[in-house]
Amino acid sequence: MSRRLLVLVCAIVFVDAMLFTALTPLVPGYAEEFGLSKTGAGLLVAAFGAGALVGGVPGGLAAARLGPKRAVLAGLLLLAAAAFAFAFAGSPLALGATRLLQGVSSTVTWAGALAWIAVATPRARRGQVLGTAFGAAVFGAVLGPVFGAVAELAGIRASLAALGGLALAFALLAGLQRPQPPEPARAGGLPRALRDPRFLGGLWLNTLPAVLFGTLAVLAPLALHAGGWSTLAIGLVFFSAGSVEVVLNPLLGRLSDRRGPLLPVRVTLAASVAVSAALAAASAPALIAVLVCAAAVTFGGFYTPGMTLTSHGAEATGLAQGLAFGVMNSAWALGNMAGPALAGALASTLGDAVPYLLSSALCALTLLATQRMARGAARHAI
Repeated sequence: MSRRLLVLVCAIVFVDAMLFTALTPLVPGYAEEFGLSKTGAGLLVAAFGAGALVGGVPGGLAAARLGPKRAVLAGLLLLAAAAFAFAFAGSPLALGATRLLQGVSSTVTWAGALAWIAVATPRARRGQVLGTAFGAAVFGAVLGPVFGAVAELAGIRASLAALGGLALAFALLAGLQRPQPPEPARAGGLPRALRDPRFLGGLWLNTLPAVLFGTLAVLAPLALHAGGWSTLAIGLVFFSAGSVEVVLNPLLGRLSDRRGPLLPVRVTLAASVAVSAALAAASAPALIAVLVCAAAVTFGGFYTPGMTLTSHGAEATGLAQGLAFGVMNSAWALGNMAGPALAGALASTLGDAVPYLLSSALCALTLLATQRMARGAARHAI
């Protein structure tokens, strides 16, 4: 795989992730402007996940049948359209519709981009390469809240329209790359993959952090805003939270290549149990800010090992990498849609502690389930 291709993929997922998280510090402002309750704010955040759920499998099919390059081009064009539309949305319905379109575009782009580099990378180095790409996405996600905070000061419409223009520029650069031919795949690959413990484990390890981060994205900004923190301060909290994660993901990928994906998963799951429980008990804004930083590292530790498991399971069962990542995107989208929507609804009626305690319980149950995954991994010699 050429270094130029990896750099391009990293740049693409960086911009995509930045647009995704730019909404985080803007949630309180939109809630005030349009009179949204916590349930309404949760639905707005969840709209991205709903779009990703709709686009996940079709995006994977496009990457598998048409080739990764064409899927990336289609996703970037949709991303640009979504950015322009969100910039000029003037109602809750319009905001939700454009966020949904962003979700669709994201899954198409990611399925093509990840398949592009996975197919071009030997299995022994795939975890590190996927971790590098995901680290770039995390960097975009880290800068997204800061971008959103600055956009509120500089002008939301102009700032988001600039991101749309950047997506168009990357589409032009992607068009200049040598195309990757459609992947050969054996018949019945998807049913076989859905019976493979590695593949299923990889899907869940992308669903779970989406639930956790979705919960955090709704409740933490509202709690900090209620404590008197400004939009810029909230954005800086999330920037600080993800900074370590940028460096962490390539290292997790390398560790997954050398020691297997389940070792980093177990460590971060155990830490996530404690962090989620601490968030349930926290009330002081400063403590919440510290725990948000801790959560970014622990919750984010699942993604790269999960992607590695998904890719290895697909390779073993004859499933095209593009379709595998498309299914993975749908699994992530389900968590990203359910997490903020349920968290907002539960917090509105029962308080913020309940969604955080449920998150802690999910992490504890997953930690127990990794024992079974370890036995399956030993049988298949990951």
